[in-house]
Amino acid sequence: MLVGHGNDKFKYKTEIKSDFSSNIPNDINHKELYEFLKENLTSITDYPEPTAFSIKERLAHLLSLKEENLCITNGATESIYLIAQHFHGSHSCILSPTFSEYADACRIHKHTVSFVKDLGDIPQDAQIIWLCNPNNPTGDLIGKKEISRLIRDNMDKIWVIDQSYEALAQEELLSAEEAAVFPNLLLIHSLTKEYAIPGLRIGYTTGHGDLIQKIEANQMPWSVNQVAILAACHLLDHPELYRRNVSAIFKERDKVICALRSIPGLHVADSRTNFILLEMKERTAASLKDYLVNNHGILIRDCSNFEGLDEHYFRIAIQTPEENEKLINAVKSWITTE
Repeated sequence: MLVGHGNDKFKYKTEIKSDFSSNIPNDINHKELYEFLKENLTSITDYPEPTAFSIKERLAHLLSLKEENLCITNGATESIYLIAQHFHGSHSCILSPTFSEYADACRIHKHTVSFVKDLGDIPQDAQIIWLCNPNNPTGDLIGKKEISRLIRDNMDKIWVIDQSYEALAQEELLSAEEAAVFPNLLLIHSLTKEYAIPGLRIGYTTGHGDLIQKIEANQMPWSVNQVAILAACHLLDHPELYRRNVSAIFKERDKVICALRSIPGLHVADSRTNFILLEMKERTAASLKDYLVNNHGILIRDCSNFEGLDEHYFRIAIQTPEENEKLINAVKSWITTE
């Protein structure tokens, strides 16, 4: 795993007041979840379910799937490594720039790794295609119709599509039920992102039963811990307590993009989700990050370690209007005065 993922506040002694580095809005009130976990904390003296079947049972019902179409994992990241392990030694093609763990997992499991910026450039001999949709860090999104066409036109390749940010996608994506029909498709999902609980690590993969069984065969027992299982079951049983106002997030995102585009020397990419990729013409993301942490208690994501990006790129995720305004003013002050 590369050093440099978002939410690296543990590296700083300065208090982080606003975290823009993780692609998770802090708009969910977890009070009910905290109370539920507090009441059930004594269960940590028991072993968890070996395969988190309580989560699988609930998700199968909610997604109109059979349980054989689901593999529950320790965050979306475990799914990535299990898939790379099963296809050990394959030729993987990754649409970039994107999340570094796809390439890391593939290299650990001896894949040949190719990077492309356009799906029209996929090497003929590539066996596995990895793409993040919506894509981290660019905010790009490929719609359901186009994704379906690509998969059907390339049935000789396995498609691994990470839909961790699907709850904050500004366009309809493939559903788990639709995807399960394809024999060459795996969808990765994240309760971590959907419910803003990154510390609990809860993800799952959906797909054709034959593929899922092969992926699940590599999974170690008890990969999802007892507290995570309890939390996931509570969240899935009470989704009404944790719903986001997605339209408000997108409205705020558009305001932030507009404000940032007024700052000289800053290029702001379009986004179809809740996070935004930015590029500075001259200065580095690392220097801006240090300034924001030390002077404002604000954390951003330095994107210099993404394949295809350099030291001038950084990423932010939309937070509250008040936090967003503080970030905009701080970035503007730094860029225009130094």
